[in-house]
Amino acid sequence: MKFCQSCGMPLNNNVLGTNADGSKNEDYCQFCFKDGKFVQDCSMEEMIEHCAQFVDEYNKNQSTKITKEEYIGKLKMFFPHLKRWREYLTIKNNDDTNIVKKLIAQLADNLPITYISSIDENGFPCTKAMLSPRKREGIKVFYFTTNTFSLRVAHYKANPKACIYFCDCDGFKGMMLRGNMEVLTDVQSKEMIWRDGDTEYYPQGVTDPNYCVLKFTAIDGRFYSDYNPRSFIFE
Repeated sequence: MKFCQSCGMPLNNNVLGTNADGSKNEDYCQFCFKDGKFVQDCSMEEMIEHCAQFVDEYNKNQSTKITKEEYIGKLKMFFPHLKRWREYLTIKNNDDTNIVKKLIAQLADNLPITYISSIDENGFPCTKAMLSPRKREGIKVFYFTTNTFSLRVAHYKANPKACIYFCDCDGFKGMMLRGNMEVLTDVQSKEMIWRDGDTEYYPQGVTDPNYCVLKFTAIDGRFYSDYNPRSFIFE
């Protein structure tokens, strides 16, 4: 099913918007796009608030009904991936001035604890506190150490979907990243983040079978800083 890349409503030929030449536009609905222009000059947040009033329509096809507030939460994670909003919400690799990039780097490098989440066999999220990343590649890839035979590793092997969260309680800042977690057991990966003193946890050293590496690659996220929440996606 295709969705309007502005408001998220399902698209079919009867509700397609129109281009400047009168032809049908395949990306947007007629309520958002007409004659080659957007009907509403609004922000993503204003569009979400507008769409949230149709929660009863959304609930018609759901076995479990949700409130307007819950629906807004869903839209806040869905809308950043729509074409109209994606461009200004995208964190570009070569933009070193971006406030989100700076905040991710600051939290990842300075906080002692990171919270990571996995999905268990019954579909429930499971969260635990971990020592912060041993290494990161930019702001998308993070490496953690853990036990090969842990429950967390079993979860990620069955379902790689994951979430990590950085929380600065003193600064009242939080950063959630969603993505996928890989379990790495090759020697090169293990040596890459091994540190002196790790034999306290892994007596056999870097080749200890109970020592492995978790590699998290982010897809999108949401942060809260200076009383300002914002969703974003990665280039």
